[in-house]
Amino acid sequence: MESNPKRGFDRADRDDFTGSALLRLKAAREELIWLLDRGYSMDTASTFVGNHHSLTARQRNAMKRSVSSRSDLKLRLGKLLTPPEVKGKEVLIDGFNIIITLETALSGSLLILCGDGVIRDLAGLRGTYHLIPQTDAAIRLLLESLEVLGVTSAKIYLDSPVSNSGRLKKRILEISSTFQLPVEVSLEDDSDKVMSGKESIITGDSIILDSCISWVNLTRDIILNNAPDPFIADLSE
Repeated sequence: MESNPKRGFDRADRDDFTGSALLRLKAAREELIWLLDRGYSMDTASTFVGNHHSLTARQRNAMKRSVSSRSDLKLRLGKLLTPPEVKGKEVLIDGFNIIITLETALSGSLLILCGDGVIRDLAGLRGTYHLIPQTDAAIRLLLESLEVLGVTSAKIYLDSPVSNSGRLKKRILEISSTFQLPVEVSLEDDSDKVMSGKESIITGDSIILDSCISWVNLTRDIILNNAPDPFIADLSE
């Protein structure tokens, strides 16, 4: 396991995402939405706003991850399912996305509450992943929450090009063997494409949320109900 147990930790976050810095970031976020609503691209608009407010690279990333145009937001929220609506159904899970966010929460590292209600991390995968001490707890929290939902089964997708995807698959299956819930773990070249156009998706990935038929905001509920004192910067509407 990775020697550093804190997924997504950055020493500057307590300064850059609290107090006056957070207020400045909220103002920048509103300006970015205004530009997106008028047809500007995310890259162009976020660069302009980030420069105007002298945001750090990490603040810019948080701002971009927290927003979408209001029309895109309306479409995304229109596909959101309530927990009772997935009872008795199979769910499809974006494995790395969910587990890394839960690891980040359990590490006490920065999380962002975004405009669509999703809690996202800034850990950044970039093709590399290592199991850490919080990994087992993250997997158990996910499986326990699925059992509470009353789903019939869960299929967890992991991107095979990411390092240690095989090790994570093995660990998920080992832990899931102690649960009653049927769990399948599938290694895919591109999980985003596999989940596109599917129903009952559990992810915080904006691309998948925009391309799926329906989704469940399970990660937020898990974090708010189980993570001890999570560090969440509110950049929601």
